[in-house]
Formats: sequence, structure tokens, C-alpha cells
Amino acid sequence: MKLTILGGGGFRVPLVYGALLTDRGEGRVTEVVLHDLDDGRLHAIARVLAEQASAVADAPRVTATTDLDEALRGADFVFSAIRVGGLAGRADDERVALAEGVLGQETVGAGGIAYGLRTVPVAVDIARRVARLAPDAWVINFTNPAGLVTEAMSRHLGDRVIGICDSPVGLGRRIARVLGANPKEAWIDYVGLNHLGWVRGLRVAGRDELPRLLADPDLLGSFEEGKLFGTDWLRSLGAIPNEYLHYYYFNREAVRAYQQAGKTRGAFLRDQQAHFYEEMRDPDAPALAAWDRTRAEREATYMSENRETAGAGERDADDLSGGYEKVALALMRAIARDERTTLILNVRNANTLSVLDRDAVIEVPCLVDANGAHPVAVDPLPGHATGLVCAVKAVEREVLAAAESGSRTTAVKAFALHPLVDSVNVARRLVEGYTAVHPGLAYLV
Repeated sequence: MKLTILGGGGFRVPLVYGALLTDRGEGRVTEVVLHDLDDGRLHAIARVLAEQASAVADAPRVTATTDLDEALRGADFVFSAIRVGGLAGRADDERVALAEGVLGQETVGAGGIAYGLRTVPVAVDIARRVARLAPDAWVINFTNPAGLVTEAMSRHLGDRVIGICDSPVGLGRRIARVLGANPKEAWIDYVGLNHLGWVRGLRVAGRDELPRLLADPDLLGSFEEGKLFGTDWLRSLGAIPNEYLHYYYFNREAVRAYQQAGKTRGAFLRDQQAHFYEEMRDPDAPALAAWDRTRAEREATYMSENRETAGAGERDADDLSGGYEKVALALMRAIARDERTTLILNVRNANTLSVLDRDAVIEVPCLVDANGAHPVAVDPLPGHATGLVCAVKAVEREVLAAAESGSRTTAVKAFALHPLVDSVNVARRLVEGYTAVHPGLAYLV
């Protein structure tokens, strides 16, 4: 079975390959094709993968190419993990937004819109090529903003594109852990959009254990989200929000922390990974050791400004091991082998949330089998969550419309309608600022 990874020179690719090395049995991946526009990055990551495979018998064969069509032909699965504009683009997204006093995070607020406007045209081109060159392939989208990009690709691939994110998985795992439950045996009632969802229940053997957590302040304050949001706010909500909702619920504090930071997250990763790829130019450098050291630092500093604002302290050791590659492998196995499972995924709504139309991509538990991912019926969202979900989905639709039409006016509308952008004039200046620094937005006229 052939797996093509788009963005194959990306830093997190070894996580995916490491997961593949643990997979055995029928229907496993035997060939991995890495595609990237940067041949130097491809070579660096291929070296890491070679060291990972050195002690594994019958490891999947790895090839690398800068030819997209060649990479896609004959693929059974396509992982899309591209970053249009690179980490330098992410750093610019943050800088332009923060100069206007609004959030520049890569998936939330102004930064997420800018990233989406750059990424959607490229993602749509990929979707069209997949439909032409590998019509039977399943596309698993890692590319952020994951919900928005998955929806853009679904207009050309239908339900054969599925978006994944490790945030809901990590959240469910943490809740189960503090409750003394096995995450594999728990049903997580999670619903929303990507990076905008809430856990409203966690059932073990048919019993909802979340009320027990919410009723115990010590237990509630003992894990990441309890420390990040505060126990009083979680009890007020009656739910556990995805960590990215910290940018909404504590927006002023988050923006201030990012403005006062010596370096934004994007700038930190840009410089950190530049050092890694530079190190890989030395043919004698130990590739896997260098990658692992860099990855550990990356994970430990994740959302550090938010945790500092909340006084949440360092991340727990159990939360430093990633997870999105495990979701991807479980999804791929369920489809390829008909190993039915339940995963929280980004899929088209169908009739799941009545406040959104059928084609809106949402993030909910899905039953997965050989025919793909099928969203599970969920209870309606409470009013406060419904308002936020509908507002952000409306912004995503404006982003898609701007990317399709090239309309600068529509792009301004997308920024202005976002709950975290508080002025039409700010929205206009954001579009001016982003088009000035991003060649990939030259299509907006």
C-alpha cells in the first residue's frame, strides 16, 4: 500500500513514519513517498527516516520527489501536511496581527485567516490533482487551519478527504486519566469546529463521569485545561473546552502575553527548525538524535504564553509525546482493513449539527470503517457555543469565497466578521499588511 506525504520535508513527518514502523499485518503501508518543494528539507527528513528504519525489518520503503503528480499517482492514501509560506510566513502572520493589537495565532483569529487565504488555493489545486491522478485515494488532511482546509478540499473530493487533529484526542486522554479511566474504553462527547470544540461528557460503561470531575475542584485543577482555564470557569461552562478556546475566553491576556514575549511562537519555530535543517547539511551529523532533541524542545514550549498567563506551569510529561500520527494511523487502518473504530475527526456535517448546513466541516466523534468516517449524532450545542461556532463558520465561508473569487473586499469581510477582530478599519489594515508581506496573497485584488 502506497502512502504519499505532501509536505514530506516537514519537521513532524518522522512521527508519522515512526507510527508506521509499529504497524504489522495485512494491509499495512509498504511504500512511503515524500513530496516537498524544498529538496534540501526532503533530504534532511529522509535521513531521519532512514535512521528510524535501520533497526526495523521490512520497514516501508521511502522515496522522495519534488514532482507533485509523480508523488500522487497510484497513491492509496495521501497525507496533506503542507505549510504555504513556511514558518517565516507564520511569523509574519503573528507580527502583522500583533501590531494591530489582535491575535496572530496560526489557526485562530487574524493569523488563521491569513494562513487560510494563502493555503486554500494550494489545497484546492492538490484536491483537483488527487481527483484526477488518484481518484480512489483517501486524503487525510493535517494542514492547518484543518477544518477550513478540509472543507475547501471536500468540495472536490467529497467525503474522501478527512481532517485530523490531536487536540481533542489529547483532551479526552487527559480527562480520562484524571478520572482513573482507560481512554480506549471511554466515549468522549465532543463537538464543535477544529480548535473550537467542547467535551460535554465522558462515558465509561454507560456512565457519564464528567459531572464527577466538575464537582471536584482539586481533581478539576489537576490537569492542563483545569490549570489553563481555571476551575471556576470550567464549572460555569459545565464542559471542558479545547485548549484553543483560551484565545477566545482570555483574549486580552493572550494578546498581551504574545506582544510581550521576546519571540512569537512562529518566530521561535522558524529559528529552531532552521537550525535543525542547517545541522542536517553536515553528512556526519546524527539525524535522528538532532531531530529528537529539537522535537522535545518544541513540545515543551507549546502554548507557553497561554500557560504563563494562566499560571499553569510546565506541561505534564505525558502530554509531550504528540499524538496526531496515532490518529492518522488508526484512521488509515480502519479504512484499509475495515477495522471499525471511533475517532474525533473533521468531516462534513450532513445532519449532525442542525445549526450548520450539510457541507460544513465540523469536528465530532465518527464511526470509521472501510467506507470512511461517519459522524455520530450529537446533542445540540448550548447557546453560547452555537453563537461562536456559527460566527467562526461564517468567517470560514468568507475565506473560501475570497480564495475562489480573489476578492480583496471579501477578504476584508472575513477579517472584520471574526469575533477576535474588533474593527472594520483594523480588518482593512490587516489585509493591507498581509498582502504587503505575503506574495501568496497577490491574487487578492
